[in-house]
Amino acid sequence: MPDIDFLSAAELAAQYRKRTLSPVEVLAATLARAEAIQPTLNPFCLFDAERARAAAQASEKRWAAGAPLSPLDGIPIAIKDNQAVAGQPGASGSLALDLFPAAEDAPHVARLREAGAVFYARTTMPDFAWKAVTDSPRTGVTRNPWDKALTPGGSSGGAAVVVAAGCSPIATGSDGGGSIRIPAAFTGIYGIKPTTGRVPGISEAPDISATGPLARTVADAALALAVMCHTDRGDPIASALTVPDFVAATHRGVKGLRVAVSATCGFAHTDTARLGPLAAAARALRDAGATVEEVDPAAWNIRRSYLTVVEAAFGAVAAALPGARLALLDPGLIETARRGMMTSAAAARAAELDRIRLMRVFIAFLNDYDLLLTPCVPIAPFRAGENVNTPDVEAYPEWYDWTPYTWVFNATKLPAASCPWGLDAGGLPQAVQLVAAHFREDLILQASAVLEAAMPYPRPPE
Repeated sequence: MPDIDFLSAAELAAQYRKRTLSPVEVLAATLARAEAIQPTLNPFCLFDAERARAAAQASEKRWAAGAPLSPLDGIPIAIKDNQAVAGQPGASGSLALDLFPAAEDAPHVARLREAGAVFYARTTMPDFAWKAVTDSPRTGVTRNPWDKALTPGGSSGGAAVVVAAGCSPIATGSDGGGSIRIPAAFTGIYGIKPTTGRVPGISEAPDISATGPLARTVADAALALAVMCHTDRGDPIASALTVPDFVAATHRGVKGLRVAVSATCGFAHTDTARLGPLAAAARALRDAGATVEEVDPAAWNIRRSYLTVVEAAFGAVAAALPGARLALLDPGLIETARRGMMTSAAAARAAELDRIRLMRVFIAFLNDYDLLLTPCVPIAPFRAGENVNTPDVEAYPEWYDWTPYTWVFNATKLPAASCPWGLDAGGLPQAVQLVAAHFREDLILQASAVLEAAMPYPRPPE
């Protein structure tokens, strides 16, 4: 029997087709692996084994009859705790919410269910996804499979650990400031944040947050994204969109594409010692036929404007909670929400206008280039712990300060992906980021597949 734990979704589907593996066998291995890593890494907040087994048995019958629903039929997929799965309780990582079973699936979850995916567990996240590491008063600390003393990043940290540690080939995440890309970079896997609005569903911050997949291969991410993007009549943006053939995009290569490479993204700075992956990834794209040019967009630092939008969103979340529940929130979230509740309408509007101006700059820039290649996270994974959100309060007062390359593309609503690029001098994962124009996730997937071929993804030590 093959090493089930680290097979891709595509490889699992091939095994199902040949009848050398079944969805029931794979789920059993998935649950065993999950049980083994949970005590030390803590990426799960709920298991749903009974219903998962029923779904796997139904999938097994479809494959035996030669009638699978899709290539994802029978594939175990873990769902982030802020995404509704019918019948499963979710609390967005917060003690402030009661655990009530969801009445229906979120739109992207419904599409995955229709494709035959097996939902076996929910993954950990910080309180209401407020920060870029993964610990919360409800679930405690989630740890990095590369070094258990370190954080996997966040807020989709549990999802990233599940994939990196070999529990399932795909997990869902959400990204309002880097929450897919940061943990992907810290754990050595692939994560793509689509254009805001590409995946149906309306969150508490629909103008900055996007739902997307984390996976061990670009092909698996493309497969999952294609399903998650299917239209939903309840969504005012995604319902009007057509979905490109994301899977086919992974085979097109980059010949003829124009790639801009920027170490600063126009305003950010990183240690030059950590720019090796950027230069190497640029060479790989050039060697594959892309036209590569070092050039910075005419961007500026809108940290304050981004924070204004984010803090106002969390202020609204806190305002909707009964007073007695506020004390149950992560202390850092309480302070963030307090600032948000003090934000004036005029300040919020000024922040939005700042975002629009910067968005126009990137639109103009990406009219001249197909892709922008940047650093992803300018630091290595740092220590995990309760109420930790930065490795150095002097150099990086808050998490926004060590993630400038990620949240800027939430502020501008552009699609972006974290692409693993080997290990740093300390033996920890490092990554680069690919960005494209709005709704051109296909271009990101084209280039991501080239980078994956040039630098195969690392696997954590056992």
